[in-house]
Amino acid sequence: MTGQLTREAVVDAALQVLEDRGLEGLSTRAVADSLGVRMNTVLWHVKTKARMLELMADAVVGEIGYADLPSPPRQRARELAHRYRRALLAHRDGAALVTGTYPAEPHTLRFADRFVDALLGAGADEEQAAWTGWTVIYFLLGLVQEEQAAPDQLDDRLARAVDASTHPALHRVAAHMGRDTFEDRFTFGLEALLARLPE
Repeated sequence: MTGQLTREAVVDAALQVLEDRGLEGLSTRAVADSLGVRMNTVLWHVKTKARMLELMADAVVGEIGYADLPSPPRQRARELAHRYRRALLAHRDGAALVTGTYPAEPHTLRFADRFVDALLGAGADEEQAAWTGWTVIYFLLGLVQEEQAAPDQLDDRLARAVDASTHPALHRVAAHMGRDTFEDRFTFGLEALLARLPE
């Protein structure tokens, strides 16, 4: 069976298990069951669960397209960040999957290279380009992870928990913290980070 099964097929099956069960329900055994093979067969292709997660994370980043990117570097960096966010959101627990993995794999390296190239093109020096790239990715992963985990009744929870007399400052800004504000929060944070690039 190992000769008939490919690593790509195992990763595809793992992504489907992620969609069906979420990250907590993902295991090499669950992937093996979905493929109708023994767990050792899955491990022969991916070695460990940690390695499987790296390959899955790289596959998610591999869904980012690079056609029709804007020519101006700052706009290109902005668009790449938007596409990265959409790739994470396209998968259940996508941000939680990618967080904590460091795959030096083709898709991840390609995205990082394109993003850093845009930052360098916008006038950042090498250190600023590297650190801005990391900071944008950290921000994206954290925000999208919160967005994907946020309960549907988040707005109601906030309204009940934030009292004007006990939490006056939070009460004033509560309207800007609900579930439907993630897109605006993403744009605000991204623009704040890109604003540090040279003009």
